Amino acid sequence: MSVFNCFTGAMSSFPETPTAPSTASPQTAAVIGGGSIGVAFALVLARAGWSVRVQDPSAERRRVAPAELRERAEMLQRYALLKEPIDTLVGRVSMVETIELAAAGVALAIECAPERVEIKQAVFAALDAVSPADAVLCSASSALPISQVCADLPGRARCLVAHPGNPPYLIPVIELVPATFTSPEAVERCRAQFASMGMKPVAVRKEIEGFLFNRIQGAVLREAYCLVRDGIASVEDIDTVVRDGLGLRWSFIGPFETVDLNTRGGIESHASKMGPAYARMGAQRGQDDPWTPELVGQVAAQRRALLPLDEWEQRVQWRDSQLMAMAQFRQQDHEKS
Repeated sequence: MSVFNCFTGAMSSFPETPTAPSTASPQTAAVIGGGSIGVAFALVLARAGWSVRVQDPSAERRRVAPAELRERAEMLQRYALLKEPIDTLVGRVSMVETIELAAAGVALAIECAPERVEIKQAVFAALDAVSPADAVLCSASSALPISQVCADLPGRARCLVAHPGNPPYLIPVIELVPATFTSPEAVERCRAQFASMGMKPVAVRKEIEGFLFNRIQGAVLREAYCLVRDGIASVEDIDTVVRDGLGLRWSFIGPFETVDLNTRGGIESHASKMGPAYARMGAQRGQDDPWTPELVGQVAAQRRALLPLDEWEQRVQWRDSQLMAMAQFRQQDHEKS
């Protein structure tokens, strides 16, 4: 059976005119797709106290997914990242055969089906038909925008992408990407739901391929491939620069805060000093995206709202203390090994 038929076949038991419950039950969720991301989302939800029904049309996936869930929970326990017994956590997760069973009474449904638009369209059509009217319907898609999936659905206003880092139980960022038809109320409910689970929702204001996570990651990867291609550096040396250089700072501050703290005077000073060099680097790759005074001013205004310049020295000291703590941890870890 094809993957598409496998997923849509599970919908054959739906009544021709399904009637969804009118109101969702708080902290009850459906995860559609019992693969690696589906299991990971089930762990995120159950760890936050939610009751979770995982649907997968494959009997084999329904058989093995609970063991995978327990295995990941045991790893978290070994690192003291669970606050309750494993049996309590995994007891909140059940496997079901149909989307109808999974979605009954849920406040949140997360689609984790294969990255094919026809499969996702079928899943969302079923979810829209059988889930409560106030349930939020999310896709974990890493590339397909929700406008390609839900544009024709009656309940499209409650649909959006919620793209996680992988694995989401260890990487808390989750990108919320609405379509133009998604209601602000649905986005806010979704944001509040994921925030209550300890996730860090970020708003992608317009649909764009790759969203934020993969566009930023892709920019680094494209340059890394070019540097290998042109004989500038080895794969190992490029990974070392990111792991032991950029990555150390980026683990607790992002690229804008990094350069804001690297140059006295902040973002505007950095752009003045380094902007021309970055423009030449971009031109070498056929890129023409200048840091105009207006753009630099916009970024600087957002940074100054987060960190006034009179607090800059204190924040630099904080940055250094974080790096020192990481250096201490790495040294201790090296000594243990």
